[in-house]
This record gives sequence, structure tokens and C-alpha cells, in this order.
Amino acid sequence: MTNDKVIFGNAEQEGANRWGWFLGHFITPVEDPRSTEALEVKWGVHKAGDSRTQWAVNNQAATLSILINGQFRLQFEDREILLSRAGDYVLWCAGVLHTWVAESDCTILTIRWPSKPGDSVGISNTRFL
Repeated sequence: MTNDKVIFGNAEQEGANRWGWFLGHFITPVEDPRSTEALEVKWGVHKAGDSRTQWAVNNQAATLSILINGQFRLQFEDREILLSRAGDYVLWCAGVLHTWVAESDCTILTIRWPSKPGDSVGISNTRFL
């Protein structure tokens, strides 16, 4: 249990065991200020070619991904978006299917809200082809 009202650390290290996610409902103990159902934050460091090829959807959460460096491509049902300049971002609402691929070594900061267990689900690609 922590009583700290100021927390500091390293996002990459703290998220290493959770695919980059370092703030959200999944942090224990629940008394830790980083444990919240309000939002989730991810520091994503990807090598060129890393990808999520299976469609995914969040049933309740909106998502904001901001490019820190590199190139990162997101595919949605109706469009493809390439984040290529530091600060480029994409925001999508709950219920929007997506996949992604790192076009180059890159870093992405992703914020998702709210943070609910089981909200992010993979969906078979064949259903939408």
C-alpha cells in the first residue's frame, strides 16, 4: 500500500509486463494512485514490423494514440491513417474496429478511457473481410 500523493517512475519499465500499459484498473494494489478506472495509459515502443493483425475493439472506451517518434499505421474499417510526424494523433470512439502496424521503430503514447476489465477484445478477421 502506498500513501504517496506524488508518484514518479519510468513508463517503459513499469509497463514492460503489461504490453506498455502502466496506468489503469489493472494496477495493484488498488490504493496505488496509478490504479484507476478513469483511464489507461500506455507507452508503446515498437520495432519496425510489429503489428496487431487481428481486429480489436473497445466496447466502452475511447482511445487516443499520439506518435512520439517513428511511423505508425492504424487501419480502421473505412480508412487507414499513418502517423508520421511527432505529435500526429488519432482518436477513435468506443465500438470502432482497428488494427495497427509499426512502419518503423517507433514510440506511441496511448490513452484509453474509461479503464474497464475485459473491454478490449479481439475479433476474428474473417468476419469483416
